[in-house]
Amino acid sequence: MSDGGAKDVTTLLLDWGKGDAGALDQLAPLVYDELRRIAGHHLRRERPDHTLQSTALVHEVYLKLIDQQRVQWHDRDHFFAVASQMIRRILVSHARAHKAAKRGAGVTKVLFDEAIGLPGGDSADLVALDDALKSLSQVDQRQGRIVELRFFGGLSIEATAKILEISPATVKRDWNVAKAWLYRELARSTGHES
Repeated sequence: MSDGGAKDVTTLLLDWGKGDAGALDQLAPLVYDELRRIAGHHLRRERPDHTLQSTALVHEVYLKLIDQQRVQWHDRDHFFAVASQMIRRILVSHARAHKAAKRGAGVTKVLFDEAIGLPGGDSADLVALDDALKSLSQVDQRQGRIVELRFFGGLSIEATAKILEISPATVKRDWNVAKAWLYRELARSTGHES
């Protein structure tokens, strides 16, 4: 999306936050493709037989986003960071329900790219990852937020820095520490500790 498009999204978000219902109608087509990209990013990491489709996931997220009354949107990056967080919650909720339905026999796997290498292969239990991320956030809330924005949201270091109002160098440093911490926690939970 061009800078003009980003400004249009930001302006519409601000107008929507001020109660302009028409801004929401104009916003939908501008954010739909990016929401599908984020949803696709998440779903590519899921097990191959996952029952959620990106379109259904986008629709569910969009419905949750338009129901947000107390959010003061700052800009386009803030909107997509919140959307990414909602996608993560929906997928984890779906994974927990799937796991419960199978009485623990079925584990929802999430495939990892090079961002976070995992012991014992390239996939991990999404529920275990969510639990590890919650633990990380208790130890260091900013690192947990960075993982959420970078890994789950697919945001760049610069966009993450802007949202968190810290330097890109701090994002890089915390990102590396958080990845190592998650690797260790997931190795421990899967019994692949060395």
